[in-house]
Amino acid sequence: MTTWLPEERETASAMVAEGRITAEESRDLGLTAVPVSGTSAPDMAVLAAERAFDASTCDPGDVGLVVHGWLYHQGHDFWSPAHYIAARVGAGSALPLGVQQMSNAGAAALGVAVDKLVADARPQVALVTTADRFCPPGFDRWAADYGVVYGDAGTAALLRRLDTGRPRSGLVLKSLAFVTDAQYESMYRGRDDFSPAPLWRGGRIDVKRPKKAYLEEHGGIAAFTESARSCVRAVLLKALAEAAVEPSDGRIRYVALPRLSDSVLDMMYLPVLEGLVAGKTLREREGSGHLGAGDMFANMAHVSASPDLESGEFAVLIGGGGGFTWSCAVVQAV
Repeated sequence: MTTWLPEERETASAMVAEGRITAEESRDLGLTAVPVSGTSAPDMAVLAAERAFDASTCDPGDVGLVVHGWLYHQGHDFWSPAHYIAARVGAGSALPLGVQQMSNAGAAALGVAVDKLVADARPQVALVTTADRFCPPGFDRWAADYGVVYGDAGTAALLRRLDTGRPRSGLVLKSLAFVTDAQYESMYRGRDDFSPAPLWRGGRIDVKRPKKAYLEEHGGIAAFTESARSCVRAVLLKALAEAAVEPSDGRIRYVALPRLSDSVLDMMYLPVLEGLVAGKTLREREGSGHLGAGDMFANMAHVSASPDLESGEFAVLIGGGGGFTWSCAVVQAV
C-alpha cells in the first residue's frame, strides 16, 4: 500500500494570519500544515497506484478488480472515476467499482474488494484506491467542518489471496469489521431540503450548518458521543475477535486512529482505547490532515514502512465516516 502526497502545503499559521481560522482552532487541529494538490483526485489515485505496482511483483494485467473510494468531488459531475483509474493504470479489462461512504469509503472499498476476492475465484489481484482533493471554490479545507482540516492525497493498495503461490510480503489482512448506527445520517443533512443539483446552497460545502442544526434539535452532542464510543468499542472488539487476537495481546504494536483533531479523538476514540487494547496509539495527522477516504490506507502505509513493526506483530487501524459507520482492520506483518 502507498500514499501519494503533493508537495505544496498550506500552513495553519498562515490561515490564522488570514483570519480563516482562530488560534484556538489551530491548536485543536494539532498540525502545522496540510498537502494541497493541483492534480485532480483520480490522477492522485493513479499516481498512488503506480507506486504500489512499482513496489510489488504484481502487473496491472493481473488486476481483475479496481475499487475506488472517495468522499468529495472527483472532477466531473456525471462520470465513473473507477473506470478512469483502471484505464490509466493499465487494468482496462478489470471490473471497476466506485464506493462513496463519506470518510469511511476507503475501508468500505477494501471490504468490497475482500468480499469479491473471497466469493469469485477469477480475479487474482484487486487494486483499491482512494483520492480526494478539497479545493476552492467548492470546499474550504480549513473552515468547512468542526475539528477537521482536510488534506489532498491519493492512496492505493494491492490485494491478493494468500493461496496464489506467490511469496508473502507486506501486510496480511486478518480481519475487517464494520459497525453502523444510521440514525446519525441527519447530522450531515440537518434541516435542509433535498436539492436538485450539487452545491445548490451557497456554492460551497458547509458541514457546520447541518451539524449545528442537529445539535440544536437534539440538545447537544451527548447522545451521539455515547453511541459513537459504543460503536467504536464494538467494531474494535469484533475485528480483534475475527482475527483471533486478544485485546491485551502484546503482539499488537500499533493502534492507528483517523487523522482528526484532538477534540474529535477525545470525544469518541481515545476513551474507548484506555485500558482496553495493547499497542501504541498513532495519530499521524501532521503533514496530512484528514485525507477524506484515505486515512486508513495512509495509516496502513505508515505502519507497513515502520522499522518497529516486526514479523508476526499486529497493527489495528480504526476508521469511521458520517452516517455513521465505523470500521476496524487488523493486519499482521509478514
